[in-house]
Amino acid sequence: MEEPRKRARPGRAPAPTGRTSRPRQAEVARLAGVSQATVSLVLGGRKQGATISEETRRKVLDAVRSLGYVPDPAASRLAAARNNLLGVFSFTSTFPTDVQHSYYPFLVGVEQEAAARGYDLVLFTGSSTGGAGAAGPHALNRVRLADGCLFLGRHAPADELRRLVADGFPVVHLGRRDELEGLAWVGADYVSASKEVVAHLAGLGHRRIVLVREDDEAPASTDREHGFLKGLEEAGLPGGPAAVFRSADPEHDLTAERLRGWLDDGVTAFVAEETDTGDAWRALHSAAHFVGIDCPRDASLALLGSPPPDLSDGPAPTGFDIPRPQLGAAAVRMLAALVAGEQATEPLVACAFRPGTTAGPPPAHH
Repeated sequence: MEEPRKRARPGRAPAPTGRTSRPRQAEVARLAGVSQATVSLVLGGRKQGATISEETRRKVLDAVRSLGYVPDPAASRLAAARNNLLGVFSFTSTFPTDVQHSYYPFLVGVEQEAAARGYDLVLFTGSSTGGAGAAGPHALNRVRLADGCLFLGRHAPADELRRLVADGFPVVHLGRRDELEGLAWVGADYVSASKEVVAHLAGLGHRRIVLVREDDEAPASTDREHGFLKGLEEAGLPGGPAAVFRSADPEHDLTAERLRGWLDDGVTAFVAEETDTGDAWRALHSAAHFVGIDCPRDASLALLGSPPPDLSDGPAPTGFDIPRPQLGAAAVRMLAALVAGEQATEPLVACAFRPGTTAGPPPAHH
């Protein structure tokens, strides 16, 4: 006697003919042509913290319907087993211990928020893997000892992060990294803060302003330059390539002669970006000192961030302060949510304008 056919469950597409097992999330990922982590993000309903295009979202949902995928509650319970450990990986040669180091305030916020949420921290460094630049294909495997990992550093290896995300391991990058689909990140609003600094200089009467920055495509540098140029545009000041000086070695390339040339051309204000090296501000500061600029009488200086430790004892530069402890705490909140399988949303954190003492009206002859 022929067995009666089983009815498909309401709201679920029938399984492919001859199939006896439940469709898995990995199969959805293969059919949609995306990573398993991206499938998880789409099905979890997350809208912020990771960049997922509408086209990618549609492909995932089409694959879900095609396969008749539903979450496996047993797998969800297994994934929920945790050690209450969060990893922190720094892409510096050694983990910063100096309280004046630019990373230290991030770590203060990370530690305080982790403690408040009942997590212990496991610290990893680039030195344990031969340094960030020498990281091999399995260099970051140690972070899997934790339930999830927070990464901070100007040049984190994209392939390694992409592999962790593809494996579904909870990862948060401290700083914008929206070029890696599915990677969650928290960041400061450098665009708005940089625009505010330019608006302040323009309000003082400056009409020619130059930005000094390192020559790379780090997202934080790109955001600062974008905000700087947008600020010039909104103030009706000349922008374009002539307004931005990029150098892989600012301390070597930003010479006294170059600075004198800018001054002769009518530039009255100079802005430098902050990086973990501090090279741009240090080069600008040194060149101005060598030329004998009385700041702000002869020219104004501004810093998009905070000065490096070796220059922090002088006059407070005009610019903005990065809310590092708040960013560290926000990163932990997002990572804890990912570990728990919850929706993770963190807005950009605003930077506080710092009036400082290095900016004033341009010289009378300008």
